[in-house]
Amino acid sequence: MPKFSLALVGLALSLLPSAGQAAEKFTFEDYFAGRTEAVGSFSAINGVKRTFTVDLTGNWDGKTLTLREDFVFDDGTKDRKTWRFTKTSPTTYSGTREDVIGETTVRLNGAVARFNYLVYLSPETQGNKVRFWDKMVLREDGTVLNTALVTKFGIPVAKTTVEFRKPGTSHKTASR
Repeated sequence: MPKFSLALVGLALSLLPSAGQAAEKFTFEDYFAGRTEAVGSFSAINGVKRTFTVDLTGNWDGKTLTLREDFVFDDGTKDRKTWRFTKTSPTTYSGTREDVIGETTVRLNGAVARFNYLVYLSPETQGNKVRFWDKMVLREDGTVLNTALVTKFGIPVAKTTVEFRKPGTSHKTASR
């Protein structure tokens, strides 16, 4: 049990704010409109690990950002998800996605966006319901680092890290 406790503490600590974060204002429509690329990884406490790339296409209509995400996983599996983020104030959005249960509220604070949402990992059977706790940080180099703690019954079970960038800039190794 001590190793499990240390793993939980490690997952929680990895989501704390880090020094040197960009101090500029972050908005989804400014960053994600047009093309964006990402690399990411998922690791669970049961040993499951996956890496992936994502090609994103964002369309801002003045009120809603429609963000199509095309995933390619390390085993060749492909998936497509589409977020719809409707701006509800200068610092909030309401978000939906086809596999998200209900909707999420995104809250912006300077260079940081936070939101959480429920997902069925097995949508066809509505099984394995988990909650993602996302924190996105716009960094000074123009990349966005998204770390997400995944919980089940309030217990951390996995972590996802994704680094977004505009085409033509290089990725760091944060998501590996």
